[in-house]
Amino acid sequence: MKLVPLDFDTIPVGHPLAFTLRARDGTLLAEKGFVVFSREYLRALAGPGVGLYIDVDESESAPRSAPQTRTAQAPGAFPLESGIGKSPPQAAPVVFGGGGGTGAPDWVNLQVQANALLLETNATQFALRLDRVQAQLHRHSNLNPDGTLFALIHLSASELRMYSATHAMLVSVMCGLAAREVLNWTPSLEATVCKAALTMNVSMTALQDALASQVDLPTQAQRDQIGGHVASSVAQLEQLGVTDADWLAAVRDHHAREPGHWGKLNQAQRMARLIQRADMFAARLSPRAGRVPTSPAAAMQAVYFDEHRQIDEAGAALVKAVGIYQPGSFVRLASQEIAVVIRRGGTNTTPLVAVLINGKGTPTSDHVVRDTIAREFRIVASVAHRDVKVKMTLDRLLGFTSATS
Repeated sequence: MKLVPLDFDTIPVGHPLAFTLRARDGTLLAEKGFVVFSREYLRALAGPGVGLYIDVDESESAPRSAPQTRTAQAPGAFPLESGIGKSPPQAAPVVFGGGGGTGAPDWVNLQVQANALLLETNATQFALRLDRVQAQLHRHSNLNPDGTLFALIHLSASELRMYSATHAMLVSVMCGLAAREVLNWTPSLEATVCKAALTMNVSMTALQDALASQVDLPTQAQRDQIGGHVASSVAQLEQLGVTDADWLAAVRDHHAREPGHWGKLNQAQRMARLIQRADMFAARLSPRAGRVPTSPAAAMQAVYFDEHRQIDEAGAALVKAVGIYQPGSFVRLASQEIAVVIRRGGTNTTPLVAVLINGKGTPTSDHVVRDTIAREFRIVASVAHRDVKVKMTLDRLLGFTSATS
């Protein structure tokens, strides 16, 4: 595959892509047919200083000039050179957070952005913020799905700060992975379910954050707000300009408890069911001031079965996408070592792990990587985050999640 850079301003907005967008190293960012909704989304999708690329074999499908609807002297416009357009050297990238020119994720910054999104009341700013957050989540989960899961599961299980935003991001990423890797949904449907997951609780963001740190039981007023949050969230999304019927229906129905046969559900109902199961997993995983979290393995088992104790097809898709032992969760090995899962493995139960505590109970500094498919290193138990008394450097362990490490 030979890649050439693509001019941002030549990519049509609001129309299906006629080509596949890739990162410099060939990593898929957006498939052919994906609908790009804004320039802001494109900038965030590429990442700061990274750019977008296209296979030279598809270059004939790329536009040679900007769409006629674009103003010739629009801010940031620049002429095309020979062949596929090249970005001008002097153009400064738009930075939405991330690790400088490498485009590495800055998860704390992304938490802040997601929190601001969920508290936004201006329709135009809401749309821009949503594009930015989803584009980054989409990009990171494509480039390094294990690292993305690791970071969000670690944050969800270890802190109360910005609970609602972190919860929404984890649910969105899980739904996106299941939609893309297991259910084979189109890029457009994947984007819709991810947006619905991000905004499912938009009307009670502040309340969710407050309840995460509240030791006492919810007051009657709080219970009333919780009970009405589905309808309130749909109404708020409509006020913020959301018109996609499947998106709104998925938010409206994401707490529906009757599973129904997957094959008989319409697309919006399938989205709602997928969101519901991922929502259940993330809620069980997260700590609360007045509640002990469930281990990731136990949380995932809970979503695998439906209300009638039958295998839930949406839950099964999530398990297949993220595994029984997800990146960021802790396990005990047959060697008596305590390790953190760093990458999904060949099966749902055989991930790669990095050792944190050796078989003698001593914390390690080298973090040896084990493949749990080996009998001597098989997983014998899931370990709760609260039971691992080792100071873990998130940035260092995220380095182990890359397939090239």
